[in-house]
Amino acid sequence: MGMDDMLTSKVFLRKTKRGKVLKVVREHYLRDDLWCGSDLCKKCGQENSDVLDQSPVSSSTLCAFPHYVVIDTNVVLHQIDVLESPAWKNVILLQTVLDETRKRSTNNYKKLKEIMATRKDNFYVFVNEHHKDTYVERKPGESANDRNDRAIRKACSWYQTHLEESQKGIEKKKRIKVVLLTQDLKNREQASIEGIPSHKVDEYVKSLKDFPDLQEKLAASHSDSNNENREPLYPEHLAPTRIMTGVKSGKLLQGIFHSSRDNFLEGTVSVEGQDKSILLQGHASLNRAVDGDVVAVELLPEDKWTSPSDIVLEDQEDQDPGDEIEKEEKLLNNSTKSKDRIPTGKIVGIIRRKWRQYCGILLPSVLAEGTRHLFVPAERKIPKIRIETRQAESLSSQKIIVAIDSWPRTSRYPLGHFVRALGNIGDKNTENEVLLLEHDVPHHSFPETVLACLPSMPWVISQEEVKRRQDLRHLDICSVDPPGCTDIDDALHFRELSPNLYEIGVHIADVSHFVRPDTALDKESANRGTTVYLVDRRIDMVPELLSSNLCSLRPDQDRLAFSVIWEVTANAEIRKTRFTKSVIRSRRAFTYAEAQCSIDDSLQQNELAKSLRGLNQLAKIMKKNRMDKGALQLSSPEIRFEVSTETNDPIDVISKPMLDTNSMVEEFMLLANISVADHIFKHFPECAVLRRHPVPPASNFEPFLKAGKTQGFTLDVSSNKSLAASLDGAVKPDNVYMNTMLRILATRCMMQAVYFSSGTVAQVDFYHYGLAAPIYTHFTSPIRRYADLLVHRLLAVAIGADVTYTELLNRKCVQQVCNNLNYRHKMSQYAQRSSVALHTHLFFRNRVQDEDAYVLYVRQNAVQVLIPKYGLEGSIYLKGNDGDSKLCFVYNPDEPSLTCGNVTIRTFDRVVVQVSLDSKYVQHQKIAVHLVNPKIEGLCVEAIETPKTMEPSPKKLKGVK
Repeated sequence: MGMDDMLTSKVFLRKTKRGKVLKVVREHYLRDDLWCGSDLCKKCGQENSDVLDQSPVSSSTLCAFPHYVVIDTNVVLHQIDVLESPAWKNVILLQTVLDETRKRSTNNYKKLKEIMATRKDNFYVFVNEHHKDTYVERKPGESANDRNDRAIRKACSWYQTHLEESQKGIEKKKRIKVVLLTQDLKNREQASIEGIPSHKVDEYVKSLKDFPDLQEKLAASHSDSNNENREPLYPEHLAPTRIMTGVKSGKLLQGIFHSSRDNFLEGTVSVEGQDKSILLQGHASLNRAVDGDVVAVELLPEDKWTSPSDIVLEDQEDQDPGDEIEKEEKLLNNSTKSKDRIPTGKIVGIIRRKWRQYCGILLPSVLAEGTRHLFVPAERKIPKIRIETRQAESLSSQKIIVAIDSWPRTSRYPLGHFVRALGNIGDKNTENEVLLLEHDVPHHSFPETVLACLPSMPWVISQEEVKRRQDLRHLDICSVDPPGCTDIDDALHFRELSPNLYEIGVHIADVSHFVRPDTALDKESANRGTTVYLVDRRIDMVPELLSSNLCSLRPDQDRLAFSVIWEVTANAEIRKTRFTKSVIRSRRAFTYAEAQCSIDDSLQQNELAKSLRGLNQLAKIMKKNRMDKGALQLSSPEIRFEVSTETNDPIDVISKPMLDTNSMVEEFMLLANISVADHIFKHFPECAVLRRHPVPPASNFEPFLKAGKTQGFTLDVSSNKSLAASLDGAVKPDNVYMNTMLRILATRCMMQAVYFSSGTVAQVDFYHYGLAAPIYTHFTSPIRRYADLLVHRLLAVAIGADVTYTELLNRKCVQQVCNNLNYRHKMSQYAQRSSVALHTHLFFRNRVQDEDAYVLYVRQNAVQVLIPKYGLEGSIYLKGNDGDSKLCFVYNPDEPSLTCGNVTIRTFDRVVVQVSLDSKYVQHQKIAVHLVNPKIEGLCVEAIETPKTMEPSPKKLKGVK
C-alpha cells in the first residue's frame, strides 16, 4: 500500500428478526498507488508492464483520434460477442463493471474473464473502487445503478486528467483521449455535461473501417423497426413486481417451460411440487417463451382445460401471422377437444431467461438483396431466430452460432445476431463441434494450471503409500469391459474361503489420490462432471495421463485402488462387508466376449476362469433376488458402429450383444454402490452424495397402459414389482419384439435419476425405483464421473483413510455440485445420442435399405416408428405428395389407430420401411423413410428423428465404441 492509504468507514443500523437493533460498521480501503496501466504515464512509476499504449483501438470514423476505451456494464451484458473481436485494443475494464457483471450475469462474466485471459494485452483492469481518486460513495436516495454510472464517469474523468500532464509535449490532436461506450442515454448525456467523450457502442462498432463484419455481431435492438407498425401477435408480459405479487399470492405459478419436439404450438410448464405439468397451447399461451425459461403461468378456468395434441406439427417455413397460424391453431384445437383434459394455462410473464448461443443454419432469404434472414437452430425445441447479415451467401453452406437478443410482441420470431461460423455443413469435425456446443459439453484442452497438478513421470507407488494401504497384489484380480476400453476403473476378484463361503472384491481406481480438493484439477473435473463418450471420440473428465494411464487398472501394473470386499455364502447372502484403500495388480483385462468364453469353455481351468465362473454363478442369484424385490428390466435400442481405421467413418452397424458377463459385472457394481451408499449415509447423514430415482406419477404411465390394452394386456403399474411382473407376462408368440417394445415404452414413463445431498431430501425419498433399492449412489466409475470421486472422499473419511474439508460436509455446497452433475449427466446423454444420429447420417450417405420397423405411437397425422437395427426412432407424417393429401386417414384415438382404405396401422405393428439420407436440403440433411409395407399409394417421404435412450447401466458407457 502507498503512504496515503485511506480507510473509509460506513456505519448503519440493522434490525434482526427478533427486533434487536445492531450497529454495523463497513470498512473500505482506498489506495493512491494503483497503476493506471498506460505506457504514457510518468506519474505511476511502473515499468515493463504496459497494457495501454499509444496505438489506436482501430481506424474509427467516429473517434478519429488516439483513444482508450472504457466500456459500461450494459456493453458487457448485451454486446459480449462483439468484445471477442481483435478490433479491440486499449480497453479499460473498471472494477465497477466487473462486479456488476458478476452479479447480473454469471455467463457473461465467465465469457469476459475468458476474453481477458486470451487477450490480456488488450484489456486492462483498473481497480477504481479502491483508488482514492476514483472511489465514490452512494448518495442518499441514489440507486445502485446511478451510483455505478457515476463511478464509471468519475474513472473516465480521472484518466483524462491523470494522463494530461504526461502528454504535455505531444501535439494536442495526437493526445490520447478516454472514450466512454454505453447504450444508456442518461449516462451519455451526463458524460457530455462532464466533458467526457461518449458514444453508443453500436455507432462506434459501425465506425470501425477495418472491421466491417463486426457490426453483424451487435445484439439486435429491442425494437424492430420493420415490426413497429404491425399489430401485436402476443400478449404483453406482466411487470416483475406484478409477477412477484401474483406468485406469492398463489394467483400465478412459477415453473420451467418445456417446448414440445413434436408440436411447435405446444409446450408444458413443470411447477415444483406438482405431479402434473401445466399444458400450454397456441402462440398466445406460449407467449414468446423459449425452452428452459423460468416463467409465470396463469391457470385457465377448468372449463377451458384441454389435453395434449395428437397432431405432429412442425414450423415448416417463414410464414407471417395470419391465415396460416389460424389454420394451425384450428387443427390443434380440433385434435384435442374430445380427450381427457388436464390443467391448462397461459404464460403471462418471463421470470428468468435461459437464452444461450445456438448452433444451426441460415434459411435462404426470400428477398435476393435482403439482409434479414431466418436462422434454424439444430435443437428443434428452439424457435427460428431472425438475424441481419450481409454474409448470407458465404454462411449458407456453414453451420453457424447465433444468440437471441430480444423478442418483441410484434415479431413472429425472436431477434438475434450472428456470433461466428463453425465450418461447412456435413463436415464431421464441424458437426461434432456443433453437438458438443449444443449440449454444453466442456471440450477445451486442459489448461496449464490443470496439467500442473499431475504427477511427474515416470511415476511409481512409493513404499510409504503402500504401507498406508492393504496390499492385495497377491489376489487374482481381473477387469471385464467393452472392446477398446482404456479407462479401466473397476476390477473384480473371487476366492473360496471355505465350503459355501466366498470372498468377493470390487476394486475401483483411486482417482481421489491424484485429484485433491480445491486444486485446479479438481475444479476442472467438477465443472466437466462426466466423461462424454461419442461414437468416434471421448471427452475426458480428467487428463489422459490419469484416465488412460495412472488411474486405469491396466493388467500387470501396480495400481492404487479403493476396494469393497464381502464375505458371501453360496446363496449370495452377505456375511461381512469391509472397505479399504489398497494396492492391486490386475492379472488380465477381459472383454465381455473373452470373459464369456472363459466361463463357457470347460477346458479352461486356470484361476481366472474359475473366478469368473464363481462370480457369474453368484451374480445370477443376486439378480434374481433384485428382480424379486421389484427391480425393473427395461429396454432401449443399443447399437454400435464399426468405423473405418482410415477415415473414421462408419462402415457397419452392429447390435450390442448382451452376454451373461455384462449382467455379471453390473450386479457387482450395483452391490458396491449400494454398500457404499449405506455406509457413507450412516457416517454423514446430512451430506452424503446419493442417487435417487423418483417413483413416476401415475399420469406418466397413460400411453404405456393404452398401448398394453391394445394388445389385450392389463398392466399393473401400482408398484415397480407389479410393473416388472406385468412386463414379464406380456408376451405374444407371434410378435417376438412386442415385449421389447413394451419395455421401451415403460422406459419413457420413468423419471430422471438424480444426484442429491442426503440432508436436502427426506429419507423416504432416497428410494431408487428402477433398482428397487432403498439407498443408492455411484462409487464404481471415478475416472469418468465426478459424483463417484466425491463418494470416494466421503468413504475415505468414514474409514479414517483421509481428512475432510469444509465443502464436503456442507449439504448446501454438496447440493450445488449435485445440481451441476445432474445437468452435465443429462447433456452427456443427449450429446451421445446426437453422435449416434450424426454417424447414422454418414452411414446412409450412399445407402438405401429396406428394414423392419415397429410402430411405437400412433398420432392423428403421423406414426412414430422404431428401427431396431439402427436404434432410429421418429415420425412418418401421413400426408400425400401433393401437399393437400388425397389420402383419407381415419384416426381412432381409443386404440389408437389410423385407417386408410383397407390398411390399418396400430401400435406395435411390424412394418417395412426404406431408409435413406434425404439430401434435398443441403443445410439440413435428414434420414428419410418410405413406408414400404403396408403399401399406401401417394404417401410422402419425411424425416425420422434420433434415438432416445434410458438411464445407462453402471457399465454401459465404458470405452469408445
